Amino acid sequence: MKTLALLIGLNAVLATAASPLTDKTLVVWVAPANLTQKGGSALTIDDGKLHFDGIVFGELTPATWMAGSDFHKRTERKQDARAAETAGPATCVQMAVVYRGKEVTVYRDGKEYSRHTIKEPQAFGPESVVMIGPRHAGNHDFFAGAIDDARIYACALTAEQLAALKPNSPSEPKPWAWWSFNDAAAKDLTGRFPHTRLTGGAKIENGRLVLNGRDGAFCAASRVELLPAKPHQPRAVTTAADAMVRATRLLREQLLADPYRPTYHFCVPEDTGLPGDPNGAFFHNGRYHLMYLYNRIESGFCWGHISSSDLVHWRHHPDAIGPGHGDDGCFSGGAFVDDDGAAYLSYWMLWDAKGIGLAKSCDAAFEVWTKLAANPVIKSTEWGVTETVDAAGKTLFIGSADPSNIWKKDGKYYMLAGNLLVLNKVGRAPNAPLSEQGDRLYLFTSDNLKEWKYLHVFYERKPEWTDRSEDNMCPSFLPLPSSPAGGPPSGKHLLLFIAHNRGCQYYIGDYRNDHFVPNNHGRMSWVDPTYFAPEALMDGKGRQIMWAWLTDNPPGDRTNIWSGVYGLPRTLWLGDDGTLRMAPVPELEALRSHAKSWNNLALADGETKPLPGVTGDSCELEIEIEPGTAQRCGVKVRASAGGAEETLLYYDAEKKELVMDTTRSGKVGRKVIERAPFALKDCEPLKLRVFVDKSVVELYANNRQAIGRRVYPTRPDSLGVSIFATGGAVNVKSVKAWQMEPSNPY
Repeated sequence: MKTLALLIGLNAVLATAASPLTDKTLVVWVAPANLTQKGGSALTIDDGKLHFDGIVFGELTPATWMAGSDFHKRTERKQDARAAETAGPATCVQMAVVYRGKEVTVYRDGKEYSRHTIKEPQAFGPESVVMIGPRHAGNHDFFAGAIDDARIYACALTAEQLAALKPNSPSEPKPWAWWSFNDAAAKDLTGRFPHTRLTGGAKIENGRLVLNGRDGAFCAASRVELLPAKPHQPRAVTTAADAMVRATRLLREQLLADPYRPTYHFCVPEDTGLPGDPNGAFFHNGRYHLMYLYNRIESGFCWGHISSSDLVHWRHHPDAIGPGHGDDGCFSGGAFVDDDGAAYLSYWMLWDAKGIGLAKSCDAAFEVWTKLAANPVIKSTEWGVTETVDAAGKTLFIGSADPSNIWKKDGKYYMLAGNLLVLNKVGRAPNAPLSEQGDRLYLFTSDNLKEWKYLHVFYERKPEWTDRSEDNMCPSFLPLPSSPAGGPPSGKHLLLFIAHNRGCQYYIGDYRNDHFVPNNHGRMSWVDPTYFAPEALMDGKGRQIMWAWLTDNPPGDRTNIWSGVYGLPRTLWLGDDGTLRMAPVPELEALRSHAKSWNNLALADGETKPLPGVTGDSCELEIEIEPGTAQRCGVKVRASAGGAEETLLYYDAEKKELVMDTTRSGKVGRKVIERAPFALKDCEPLKLRVFVDKSVVELYANNRQAIGRRVYPTRPDSLGVSIFATGGAVNVKSVKAWQMEPSNPY
């Protein structure tokens, strides 16, 4: 009987070896190196004829596991119900894909993760190859992380059988192929695939297969000739063109893998955005044009140029202006389109005693800019300052730095200049005249754009609004619309500007007789100057749209190859009460996907409720809360398990403030509690809009207040999103959440 049993078992093994592998189970114990990688495989079987099945990570949905397959024939594309992975490099999870007839089930740690049906299963014969790293033969997306154990079963295991499996331990039924990585050769313990090869950044270390995510691959085959001769080796770089292509690809791949690089907020495409002001915004012939200041390697400060028809997807143009033709670089300024369609950029000429220059473009794409021969059209007598005399012969110091946009009125051109250098020269001394203290702007006019005349100080500062230490730079002066959709102007003007020590702020007021009379003041940055350097335009609908630089650049921006991020484009308009209204432009809704919603969530004092399935590092939230008796209510984002890392966004009913707390947002970055004045009216619900984009978090409340900051979580599980209340109970009337699809090219 014993001999008969052995013969039956041997026949079964031989039959399995000869039969195509159709029903099967792929199992791997895996620790991802990061949760931002895309498209690599933790275990794949490939027939060498463009067919494969595998355990693939993050290909269609970030941080999500799926059953990978050729052209997604056996892959479920709808993945919004799947939980994002939270395991970090130190945590192995068991991932399994079970193929049973036309049913495919993915399991995580023995629990069902997803289930779907397919049209036809794929059979794999004896000439198949097993690989880890790339998701199929010839693919160049690679998995980054560690593999503790990988195995394939020639049958569909149950959830109970999967839960009973232990890494590096035998099982019943026996694996069809099995790698425990306890030896340097990484041999298949079943003997079915005796030939293996590790290539690129793949190595066996401490009983694990470790993959670098760039070119690391493990391959196993039944015959050595089935292994690729040089699997996944790049083509040799032999020409200057090859080197340029390779460098471009490596740059793109590094930027795509950067965990802090936003996907739908504008980023300086490469190089150093420090300073990184938005500049020169204008709208013409259906396109939005925006310049960005950056420090170009081996050149100096330049204005990059992007344009868009939808405020979401941007085309990169050649740099508009930079060093040369009378200056050593270009600092901040504005833009203007004249009646004949010619566009002008106004900028601060670098360095020393130069002044303000203009550049002109007339081509359809505004890609060729010519600096005016008359530059500097406003001459400095020292860095950022022009010394002159008034009608009585008295010496005057006026600013000739950071020009505003140009505007045209009654056939004349007007432009403003900032006062930082004048303030530093004559306004900071304890006994400085009151008229020289604090923020101010200087108004110039011209008949021909080439010759400019100084008129006077543009407005009078009110000490109850700003203090004597604040300057006025990066000014933008435009009519203020009466609604978010634009339409007719409100009759008021908006002056956006920065104080270098306090960040972005604004005045709303009346513009008449070439003077500006502010009647309302507000800030867009409170605790530090993170929200900085505003730039705005008027579009074809009559909307005023602004951008600002978020100054908290990532650490080590030189080695990161990039720095410089802008806040979302905001539409600005005048409220019925004479104060400013603001909201992200509605065009951003085109990026929404994988919608989720919750209604009537009651929160007790001190209660936190997670929002499962929300893409925690790239999402938009709309939350409506009836504050009830709570002192604080809001949302936690980029939160790790246990709250070791989290960013708190909430309304403080007692202090009547909108708050963003980044004190536990990560090991680096500005750890502060930013408080913006904001009070709900009687019976008014709290309406929050939250945007999370890798290292950017923006919070808007009831179209009346907003805070934008950068955060740098270091834990791979800092992806949680939850609502909370303290100091009383609240009813969360509704929550809507969307994954935000990327719009940046990389």
